[in-house]
Amino acid sequence: MLSLLALTPILAVAVLLVGLRLPARKAMPIAYLGTLFIAASIWKVRIEVLAAATVQGLILSVSILYIVFGALLLLATITGSGAIVTIRFSLMRLSRDRRIQAIIVGWLFGSFIEGASGFGTPAAVIAPLLMTLGFPAAAAVMVGLIVQSTAVSFGAVGTPILVGIAGGLDAPLVTEYVASRGLSFSWLIDDISFKVSLIHALCGLIMPLVLCGMLSRFFGTQRRFRDGLEIWPFAIFSAAAFSIPYVICARFLGPEFPSLVGAAVGLAIVVPVTHRGWFCSNCSWEFPVRKLWCKDWTGQIDSEEEKVEMNPSMSSFRAWFPYALVALLLLITRIPALGVQAWLQHVSIGSSNFFGTNIGQMIQPFYLPGFMFLITVLFTYVFYRMSVPQILESWRKAGSQIFSAALPLMFAVPMVRVFIQSGSDYNLSGFESMPLLLAEASADITGAAWPLLAPWIGALGAFVAGSNTISNLMFSLFQFSTAERINVLPTLIVAAQAVGGAAGNMVTVHNVVAACATVGLLGREGDLIRKTIIPMSIYCIMAGLLTWLMSFILS
Repeated sequence: MLSLLALTPILAVAVLLVGLRLPARKAMPIAYLGTLFIAASIWKVRIEVLAAATVQGLILSVSILYIVFGALLLLATITGSGAIVTIRFSLMRLSRDRRIQAIIVGWLFGSFIEGASGFGTPAAVIAPLLMTLGFPAAAAVMVGLIVQSTAVSFGAVGTPILVGIAGGLDAPLVTEYVASRGLSFSWLIDDISFKVSLIHALCGLIMPLVLCGMLSRFFGTQRRFRDGLEIWPFAIFSAAAFSIPYVICARFLGPEFPSLVGAAVGLAIVVPVTHRGWFCSNCSWEFPVRKLWCKDWTGQIDSEEEKVEMNPSMSSFRAWFPYALVALLLLITRIPALGVQAWLQHVSIGSSNFFGTNIGQMIQPFYLPGFMFLITVLFTYVFYRMSVPQILESWRKAGSQIFSAALPLMFAVPMVRVFIQSGSDYNLSGFESMPLLLAEASADITGAAWPLLAPWIGALGAFVAGSNTISNLMFSLFQFSTAERINVLPTLIVAAQAVGGAAGNMVTVHNVVAACATVGLLGREGDLIRKTIIPMSIYCIMAGLLTWLMSFILS
């Protein structure tokens, strides 16, 4: 009964957003109030804890909105200057096949952005960029969300591993385990990282193909998966170009750089190959003509696309420079050895103790990706020699768009924090927190079949928490102890947790809301989750099967 009650907040979000297709601005306040009621009445969470968790969620919401606003402002700036037309032309010249564009811009470039920044930034960057290429807004968001899978576990320069896994396993149980085997904790983390990269690489080999199939199934003229699968040689080649250096980097360099290195090497290989037409389908796949698009494909920003005029003085280098600068700034600020990271993290806003609890939240405004976007925008104003009216118009447009995204996020993230902060340290009932109780019930039911389910727990954590890092913090120790209970290699089960947590980013509510905001698609979040839950499920099923094989057959 407690497990069913703990499942209620997740079911409420699923039913309201996916089942009833309510917009997030209506669904999330209802889900928040329901979670608050269950936490207070059943778990008996103290009032000050509920208030602290809510404030913590509100501060996290502000940090997400900060990032999304930066992405929106950059898009408005590039659009207003006319550079977006040049970007569109350069990519169309590379290939007119929409499937190839989705793989190069979404899968490879998006993975690079994920490796550098995390925080759901790729969808906020990729979705508007694809839309300006002529993708329907819904298709652009879907691609941006599917990209948040293979690269996520090593995103933000390895944060989900170095903070999530390492922090989650910092316990006496794990210390005794490594000591009894003459190992070290750092060796354990490196071993988990390598296993994460292996599972991800094998799952990721088919993800560009799944992405193309999703495009043709939901946004093609004939709505067929097979139209996307026709490009399988190029899709598999592109996946391998990313995955092979990704695994090698995880094995020899650690968890900081696999996504960055894999994506950079992949782009360096795939773009020249595309120029030469190797592995490409003979026929070019295109969306239906715009007048045949369904009304739920487009957002409020689509109608403005055709108004942008070509700037004859805008070269491809100048047009792409803002995106290159964002990637460079994110990279520089995420490598500790350069010293910039510590300097930017020095300034923090917030509190570590709300209302006398141990719950707090700090924001580092100069370290968040939103600040890198703002720096890039200011530089772009000068670089493009934009006029004062153009600059003011970019701020007006971005401001009006971010206002729509604020309400659902201001309820979605506090709901998640109340859900997570319901543990025995903060309640009078003595119950475990809702997510941990759900995971324990699942483990008791499945027994030796747990390796099949382990990735789903990671995905559940990412769905409710909005973060692979937090999912790993919540469930890594639980996964480790469950593996020991069923006599399975613990590092492998923890690796499956991290892989599932990455896949869960495809359906995380605040990622969906943030991406929809960048293309004017707010109110359609449920429709997007109904689509992205398909590749997320494929990913978790594959990861579970691989974990089971590695646990009982290949070990």
